[in-house]
Amino acid sequence: MSEQNNAPGQGGQDLSTASRYKGFFGKVDKFFGITNSGSDYKTEVIAGLTTFMSIVYALLVVPGMYNTAYVSFNAVYIATGLGAIVGTTLMALLAKMPLAQASGLGATVYVTGTLLGSGFGLTYANAMIFVLLDGIIFILLTATGLRKKILKAIPEEVKLSVPVGIGFFIAFIGFKNAGLVSITEGNIGLASFNVLAPEASYTGYVGAAIALFGVIAIAILSHKEVKGSILWGILGCTAVYYILMGIGCIWKDEGCIAFFQSFSMENPFVAFGDWGKESVGQVFASGFNFSGYLNTPNQNGGTLAVLLLTSALSLCMLDMFDTIGTLYGACAKGNLLDAEGNPLRMNECMLSDSIATCAGAVFGATTVTTYVESSSGVAAGGKTGFASLVTAVCFTVALFLSPLAKIIPGCATSAALVWVGVLMMSSVVNINWSKPIQALPAFLTVAVMAFGFSISKGIGVGIISCIICKVCTGKIKEVSAVMWVIAALFLAMFLLTT
Repeated sequence: MSEQNNAPGQGGQDLSTASRYKGFFGKVDKFFGITNSGSDYKTEVIAGLTTFMSIVYALLVVPGMYNTAYVSFNAVYIATGLGAIVGTTLMALLAKMPLAQASGLGATVYVTGTLLGSGFGLTYANAMIFVLLDGIIFILLTATGLRKKILKAIPEEVKLSVPVGIGFFIAFIGFKNAGLVSITEGNIGLASFNVLAPEASYTGYVGAAIALFGVIAIAILSHKEVKGSILWGILGCTAVYYILMGIGCIWKDEGCIAFFQSFSMENPFVAFGDWGKESVGQVFASGFNFSGYLNTPNQNGGTLAVLLLTSALSLCMLDMFDTIGTLYGACAKGNLLDAEGNPLRMNECMLSDSIATCAGAVFGATTVTTYVESSSGVAAGGKTGFASLVTAVCFTVALFLSPLAKIIPGCATSAALVWVGVLMMSSVVNINWSKPIQALPAFLTVAVMAFGFSISKGIGVGIISCIICKVCTGKIKEVSAVMWVIAALFLAMFLLTT
């Protein structure tokens, strides 16, 4: 029986299996294949709620990664929520898989750190052009089958090292936002906790300490397999933060007093207003205005074209690596693989991802991708797209909770960022460090991402160094034409852009 005739997780059973439900619920059951998969409505609802609890932290973390000089928290919160709703709904109705989507942290780091934070003169709307290109390229690659050729062309050591480098990148941002890392006059070091120092700040120490202990708390919760451990870690850090800030007020600490004096709860519809003014449609309204970039020294139309190509390619590869890795990991947990060991309806899953990314760019959200936390819902018994539909409904409700999201302190979301960095280290053990020509490209990919503060340059250096190693060791035949083209694009980026 072909894949198209199998609903997710059915293991080849006939779709004519009678539904245990009647009427409307029977039709929904038949559409998603709930009974046929061996599941039921109760299990699917629980799985959808479990996934939401595990992934909702993205709505808190992603907006906080943007510099408010570019766009407000409110605008990004709504854009991120809408991107998650579209992506997760597509997973439910198109792919019919129990997986959830939202703006990826790796892609958000790329947009906020590499594009907006590297002095290119790019605007928030410009960045959405890169995201839109990523989505369009991903659609084309998926529809034409070129996706498989690109994935096959990228050296395994580079594939494995990309998430590790992004993990360090994300963790560094978490350390910096929490005040655990001190950056002064170009020097980077661990922040001082000397309470006797003249510049000692109670509020600063509180934030840094909470972030540090928050990471430990999330690790312990994860070890105990508590569902939604990251979310509970964020909420716990928030509660402790407000308690300690309240104690600071008792001590008459000026920073704590000023913090509570500035505290306010706004109408949730204000966020929608900010989104309407700052985010939605900006990719078309002002995204093509690259005057800021072109007025930057040494930048011109040629360098812009190279930047567009290499950045869109980098975002697309990040998206592909992230989504495919997540699909295999999550689907393996729920026996949602076909006879060849591939995720069921894989093309539909990838297409859902790419369409949601395009829609997200219009909304003002960074690349939408499948979250590995979806595996929590799969582990809870989710087998069909109905679980994803439940998650999408939860995201819809969360759109109206932006005032609550804004009270989450930076130290709490920083703890989540650091923990995500920890999770992304796992693939490092699969790199063959005993072979120098594989170890070097892997190391350079990670090192350039972490120390050079650039994900795209890390990928570029990794691919170029891998080709050089293969050419110089007589393995040039292992370098495909696709890999040469990708390397040429990245080389042009290094030679023509800053």
